[in-house]
Amino acid sequence: MLASTENPAVRDLEALLPVSPDAHAHNLELAGGRVLVLRLDERAYHAASFLDDRILTPSTQGAWLPGAVVTEASRRIREPRPVHFIFHTGHVGSTLLSRLLDETGRVLPLREPLLLRSIAEAAESVGRPDSLLAEAQFDALLDMTLRLWSRGYAGTRAVVVKATSSAGSLAPALLGRSPASRAVYLNLAAEPYLATLLGGANSSTDLRGHGPGRMRRLLAGRSIPVEPLHALSPGELAALGWLAESLSRRDAIAAHGPRVLALDFDGFLGDVPGQLARVADHFDLALDPAALAAAATSTVLGQYSKAPQLPYPPGERAERLAGSRRDNRAEIARGLAWLERLAGADAAIGALLAAERA
Repeated sequence: MLASTENPAVRDLEALLPVSPDAHAHNLELAGGRVLVLRLDERAYHAASFLDDRILTPSTQGAWLPGAVVTEASRRIREPRPVHFIFHTGHVGSTLLSRLLDETGRVLPLREPLLLRSIAEAAESVGRPDSLLAEAQFDALLDMTLRLWSRGYAGTRAVVVKATSSAGSLAPALLGRSPASRAVYLNLAAEPYLATLLGGANSSTDLRGHGPGRMRRLLAGRSIPVEPLHALSPGELAALGWLAESLSRRDAIAAHGPRVLALDFDGFLGDVPGQLARVADHFDLALDPAALAAAATSTVLGQYSKAPQLPYPPGERAERLAGSRRDNRAEIARGLAWLERLAGADAAIGALLAAERA
């Protein structure tokens, strides 16, 4: 339950902020200048597939604290850990990678923190008249958040933030504000990506829900002949998702080069031990071969990563993709044709598709 700022439990939260992740900055309210801080523990972080409102229960303890109080507390953090990121284009194994890194015992995972999603939404208006934040205030918000994320437990060598797919647009800014941070950026080629999204149980709702934000990001700074969202077919909406998120990936790599490790999910699954070793080395986790081997053969690989209580046996993904390619053949073709039309109208999109085919 949320507590009043006069409650002794709130003073405990304030005292924890500079010293422990047990005081988790969950979300922010820009209009009121407040931050929602929740009481979590290490086990809760490792168990959570999503650090959004799904972690709230009737017994959750927390309070809205003034942003100035949280910011001041973040400046008193000692022994910060490196903060690294998993960015992704959506439905490309980011949760699996995060859980495999958990198995090493060296990482504190922050999977899809709601605070990051709220910051990404606020970023869309920064620099425009409708923004509640000046650019300097937005930078200060990023700095505060990065400092809070740097807190760890005794065994934490690094904190790894798994972003939501839409927050990939923030990758250049986050890495720019945190020079010691590194990132992995997961993606798939367009055709398997479309087959994956169109084969999902809630694909229509998911694609339409993300559509407005993706369309805004696609059109930002470019003029291309694109149909309105309501006129796009499911396959074209899936193609919009691949394109908007892949352009964010391209921007992150262009801005920060070798600090961003690009991974193809199919390639990752084809060599889990080798690819996991690459990620561990990229994040400087200093893992010995035995620890890497144990993580790469973990039971996590046989579970549905977003709901580990559900089995996901080897071969299931291939079967689902085959079924989607059969059932959604026409929409996959529409989506790929939509991408080709835009590639002919915009040089950057053309270069992106050409690089994929190379």
